[in-house]
Amino acid sequence: MELNEGSNLTHQYIINDSLHQLFDAVGAVSVQGYDDKRRVIYWNKGSELLYGFTKEEALGKKIEQLIIPKSMTDIVIATFDDRIKRSIIIPSAEIVLCDKNGKDVSVLSSHVVFNNQFNNKQIYCIDIDLSDVRQAQAQAKFKERMLDAAFEAIPDLFFLMKEDGTIIDYHASNKKNLYVPPTEFIGKPMLDILPEKVANLFKDNIEKLISTEGIVSFEYELLMPHGLIFFEARISHLPEHGQVVTIVRDITEQHKAAEVIHHQAYFDTLTLLPNRFLALDRLSQLLIEAERNNEKTAVLFLDLDDFKKINEILGHLIGDKLLIESAKRLNQVVQKEDTVGRLGGDEFIILMRSLNDEHNALSIAEGLLKAFREPFKIDNRELMVTLSIGIAMYPENGKSVSDLLRNADTAMYQAKTLGRNTYSFFTKEMNISTLRRLEVEEQMHGALERNEFEVYYQPQFDVKNNSIIGGEALLRWQNPTLGNITPDEFIPIAEHTGLIVPIGRFVVKQALEFLNKWQSKHHKNYTMAVNLSPRQFRDPELINYIEHSIEQANVLATDFELEITEGVLMLGQTYIDDALTALSELGIKLSMDDFGTGYSSLSYLRRYDFDVLKIDKTFIQGIPKNKEDCELINAIIAMAQSLGLKTVAEGVETIEQVDLLSTLGCDYLQGYYFSKPVTAKKLIDYTALFI
Repeated sequence: MELNEGSNLTHQYIINDSLHQLFDAVGAVSVQGYDDKRRVIYWNKGSELLYGFTKEEALGKKIEQLIIPKSMTDIVIATFDDRIKRSIIIPSAEIVLCDKNGKDVSVLSSHVVFNNQFNNKQIYCIDIDLSDVRQAQAQAKFKERMLDAAFEAIPDLFFLMKEDGTIIDYHASNKKNLYVPPTEFIGKPMLDILPEKVANLFKDNIEKLISTEGIVSFEYELLMPHGLIFFEARISHLPEHGQVVTIVRDITEQHKAAEVIHHQAYFDTLTLLPNRFLALDRLSQLLIEAERNNEKTAVLFLDLDDFKKINEILGHLIGDKLLIESAKRLNQVVQKEDTVGRLGGDEFIILMRSLNDEHNALSIAEGLLKAFREPFKIDNRELMVTLSIGIAMYPENGKSVSDLLRNADTAMYQAKTLGRNTYSFFTKEMNISTLRRLEVEEQMHGALERNEFEVYYQPQFDVKNNSIIGGEALLRWQNPTLGNITPDEFIPIAEHTGLIVPIGRFVVKQALEFLNKWQSKHHKNYTMAVNLSPRQFRDPELINYIEHSIEQANVLATDFELEITEGVLMLGQTYIDDALTALSELGIKLSMDDFGTGYSSLSYLRRYDFDVLKIDKTFIQGIPKNKEDCELINAIIAMAQSLGLKTVAEGVETIEQVDLLSTLGCDYLQGYYFSKPVTAKKLIDYTALFI
């Protein structure tokens, strides 16, 4: 018989309506009442919320029909009967029931058995929802597992310590970086475990941490069985627990990478010497120290003589090896406290501190020159390389880094002028020379636009026929500020700045235009020679410009001659070979200028298609008084004739030189004996005298 079939029967199960009213008011707790047949006699609002059955749906239904999972039905029925019939007490327990939709519901279930006023046994169940607790527990479990996984994945070391450094707990996925085994440090102060220097570092930083807020980090190193390891420690304070959390990370690789970056920033990658930045920084510190101690110091500026030729002829690989070996020799000569640095290219610097009678710049300079007298053995080659050294002294030659470096550089160029393989101390006269060079360079910019350049011409003579056969174009520069500037002074500066390219184009254009006027005036095919410098060969438009200028001037390419020095040929660059071949194919004559002053002139005569050989004036000056020069000239002329080359003697100044050169068979003569370089108009007038 269902409970709701009769109000009398229903009433016999109802007790204490006021208690039900209390349960009805508590929505957070589920309270159910059951009779001895497991039928619902009471179902409060909390039960409706927890299990989803309304009061009307639940009343009269058996418990196993509502909230008991099928798997638990038998045991629940047996347990219920035990409680009713035998009054067996079953303690509160956490169990999983189900709601109206069959979804699991975790509850803490407590039970009360008693007889009502009709002496009928009843069970009241009080269920507390544990879903939030279960969720919190699951979340906590997840976080715990996630933390464990993170600990395993992270190579850092974790330590939990008391404020005095005593280690309470630790975690290490990789125990290789533990300084000692865990059995030796758990429960012991970290300060007693680590080396004194590192221990004090921890002690100081923990004290700093406790007195401040936030995180404190610091770096230290430990010598481990597997090598020197660098660490970064980050420590944070848990004041409410009186504890310190320490995370230690291995930063050895980062440290090594930082060292590499530092080394690359401050040291030359080829020679491993201090680079320009570090060398000048050390010089700055050296000057501060010298001023404080009232000491003298020296800056030596060094340049390898003719290194560029070696680098370009034998290749950069040989050049690099030569620089490495040169750096080693420099370090072998100087004292330990001195600095050898590489400024770039083949330029080096030596900084000497605390100079005295025994340790002085002169003795070091002589030692350096001596060290380079021995040939370098590189790739089965013996290379001779010498030094040019410039020396500037502090405080006599400057009190700043820029002044000393500039003056040492100036002195080095003076050593080059003196013949190389020597040293030179800076003087005020050199400074004047440097200022002059800067002034010339400044005025050179814009000189073309201001029409300050003018091309002069020096005629070349055929003595046998007493006629002018051609001329050489020579550039002159008259500046309103500096006056007349000689080619020996401004041409090297033009080469250095690159201004030689537009200036060279100007000379070619002017010379060809004049050649047309000259030939038209006297109806004769004169030749015109123009010098080409090494820098002009690097102009990609050189060939096109010359070809176009010849066409514009309406002259024959065979009447145009380009003079090439051995210095150009020694560069050994492919673009030079290509340019010379292209010029020959245009029909332009090639002339080797200053023949006999170099070391490899003969080999270049075999290699390139030259038409003219110009004998340098230094050989002409010695004849007829110097028998050796005379014999040398004779040999040069004979060789040129055998190769089908015309010869031109430069610097002819006396009738004796004219007669001897004519006797020896030199084809053409050029020099002050006949004419100085003159303007275009004067040459046209002068030529008329020989027609």
